[in-house]
Amino acid sequence: MSYLELRGVSKVYGEGPTEVHALTGVDLSADAGQLVAVMGASGSGKSTLLTIAGSLEEPTSGEVLVGGALLSKMSRNDKARMRRRSIGYVFQDYNLLAGLSAVENVSLPLELDGVAAKKAQSAGMAVLEELGLADRATSFPDELSGGERQRVSIARAVVGERHLLLADEPSGALDSANGEAVMRLVLAACRRGVAAVVVTHEAQLASWADRVVFLRDGRVVDQTEPLSGIEESLLAHGPKQ
Repeated sequence: MSYLELRGVSKVYGEGPTEVHALTGVDLSADAGQLVAVMGASGSGKSTLLTIAGSLEEPTSGEVLVGGALLSKMSRNDKARMRRRSIGYVFQDYNLLAGLSAVENVSLPLELDGVAAKKAQSAGMAVLEELGLADRATSFPDELSGGERQRVSIARAVVGERHLLLADEPSGALDSANGEAVMRLVLAACRRGVAAVVVTHEAQLASWADRVVFLRDGRVVDQTEPLSGIEESLLAHGPKQ
């Protein structure tokens, strides 16, 4: 069963002469344990697809189901609860809270969901260690580089028992070694049963996905199955030093 389903989703901004069709009749699904990569040129609708999939924005038409539930039938509070408990986001602009340290940013979703602070921060530290950021755990966002902030945002997205991961260019600010560390973390989450949709411009990152979906002018124009074996290779090797 697909954990995420977009059925005939369209999104229109503006009216009349200024009307922009960001998405048109998009069908997309991601099963539990599956990594789906979405590729396309700038302006093809990739980021809009993610915000709609995560209930941050409503489609103009079509249906979105998360965990079998229609988002259009959910109240605002129910959507907020679902986002907090079930969905991990990785945004291009990080969206870290300036007044919290790295580990506090990572553990915050768990604490908001009722996990004791000590246990939540322990879980947050474990993920930061996987991403080579243990020594930056007490640093604040403005003390971190762009690449470090990106890794903190990824750690926040995968910590806890999430069921859906939505990532917008997760390796865009990272070098190749840290980019691979991020992908190992995403793939490990998928092996735990997480459904993941990753927007990327990078063919190498997309090649690690179970399925690659191509967008052009807001429409799905192709889907392909990448070469196998890369996931196993990534998970088998530790982070590059």
